[in-house]
Amino acid sequence: MLLAAALLASPLLPTWHQIGPNPRPMEFSTLPTPGRRKAPQAADDAPPTADRHDRLADCLTVGRSNPDLAISLARHWLEEVKLPSEKVRANQCLGMMLSQQGDFDGALAAFGEAVGLIPEAQAVGAVPLMAMAGNAALGAGKPQDALTWLDRASAVHGFADNMALAAIQNDRARALVALGRNADAATALAKAHELAPQNAEGWLLSATLARRDKNLALAQHDIEEAARLAPRDPAVGVEAGVIAMLGQREDAARQSWQSVLAMAPTSDEARVARGYLEQIGAAPTSTPVPPNPGEDKEITR
Repeated sequence: MLLAAALLASPLLPTWHQIGPNPRPMEFSTLPTPGRRKAPQAADDAPPTADRHDRLADCLTVGRSNPDLAISLARHWLEEVKLPSEKVRANQCLGMMLSQQGDFDGALAAFGEAVGLIPEAQAVGAVPLMAMAGNAALGAGKPQDALTWLDRASAVHGFADNMALAAIQNDRARALVALGRNADAATALAKAHELAPQNAEGWLLSATLARRDKNLALAQHDIEEAARLAPRDPAVGVEAGVIAMLGQREDAARQSWQSVLAMAPTSDEARVARGYLEQIGAAPTSTPVPPNPGEDKEITR
């Protein structure tokens, strides 16, 4: 069967948002997007040397297996140090661990405090932390605060990491969509494509936005770019299926969602894909044969 084209689209959300329950029939749920912020070095950090123990690296390492312990270590670190640069690093670890635990308001406060401790002359080094603050604000459901942080980060001159700048534009697009500014979000994603055309996340987001705006031709183009760059990303597979279904290409949608189950069977994306597959049912086992034009079309008794 084919789905009607007038299906409800969903907003772009930060990368950490979990997928909710299976959508209502014929409605597509919110899709997650790949990628978490990686740990940047703080503004005045020097690379660790043999005589300088890297407490930030240690804190983040602990956090991979025990985030609660890392949070405790970061707070103890903040209490015992006086040097602003050390407080920046401690707040960075604290913010990242709180974000990982879902305390986005706490993470936002930690990142904001870290940025405030960095001298204006070293603002270039503060850009990653501003971006993290914006990312946390998105998770806290504060898109205007997120946009303020992200605009501040993108306005700093001299920051030359195009992949990081593209990620900032991706998050700006998320915030702008949440504020109902889809056209501005599309502009932000176009900028992200210019900065880092190899960034699959940006193409996934622009495909989702184009699909929301019912521009299926653009959505198809952008999801193909995302799939080319990240062929094993389950979020790309889910969105590809959504776009195919809206284009009344049920077989392609089924294949996309089945590929998600094969690639990442225990993922949240697989749960969404499984829900969609249940909605459309099994593929037909045979193709009806059309009647011969010369045959009597009346039903015989």
